[in-house]
Amino acid sequence: MRLLSIVTSFIFIIFIGSWIWFNYPEVRVYTYDFISRRKFNTLEVRYSAENIMEAHRKELLKDGSHSFLEPDLKFHPYLLMEVKYNRTQDKTGEGIILWSLTDGEMVINTSTWDMSHGFKDCIRAGADKDDFKIINTLVSRGGSLDRETLSKILNVDNDTLDQWLENCRRKNLIVQNGNSYRLHFQNPKMQVIPETKIDQSIVSKAGRYAARITKKFRASQIEGLARSAFGNDFAIRKKTEIFLPVYSIVVQNPDGSLMTTYFNALNGKKLSQSHHIE
Repeated sequence: MRLLSIVTSFIFIIFIGSWIWFNYPEVRVYTYDFISRRKFNTLEVRYSAENIMEAHRKELLKDGSHSFLEPDLKFHPYLLMEVKYNRTQDKTGEGIILWSLTDGEMVINTSTWDMSHGFKDCIRAGADKDDFKIINTLVSRGGSLDRETLSKILNVDNDTLDQWLENCRRKNLIVQNGNSYRLHFQNPKMQVIPETKIDQSIVSKAGRYAARITKKFRASQIEGLARSAFGNDFAIRKKTEIFLPVYSIVVQNPDGSLMTTYFNALNGKKLSQSHHIE
């Protein structure tokens, strides 16, 4: 009876709430206004849309029959982690990492927005610490090694090595060619220091929820991947979600079609294809 009473009350509350929502527009206005005032952390907008359009006018507008439409600013989610790691045998490194929650890659440098390549596939494959023993060894030796060399470097028994290799192969992280194994990534960029070079300001900005791009990866996935990739001495001291402001610059072609290009509002540079999906 108690459970039935709870369920009935819950249904009644939903019904009343829905009725109020649809019959009192001022409630909707208040709700939207409340959401729009919610603060979220964002990297600083250093370039205006007008600055970017003027700087890239010759590139984007082929001739006088092409024209700019109204630009749009949206915020792309990243995970900011304060970390410490073993820099050398006698020195600990401390810094921060910016990791994209939309394309699953780590930002190496915020001035150029240079990013890693390969970690996204590792997240999707569920790569663990044992997988990264193979991956990191291959990365450090140019991406390909024979089984004998892998065995000597990792210094494990044959059964353990075979299990690690088979798990990586099954997850499509490596490919076997005869007695050699290579990384299954095109132009991997995974041999990185676990620290983003960042010198831009981090500010708190009020923005509308609708202006934020939907995350494709969970923070827990990024954390787990980072711990597996960077070893036992890697530790996350603090983490927070932060957003990168991105302009959509739209050009209308003579035939009425539209071409959209995306620019980083922090450094004014064009973004790669991975940021285009919203």
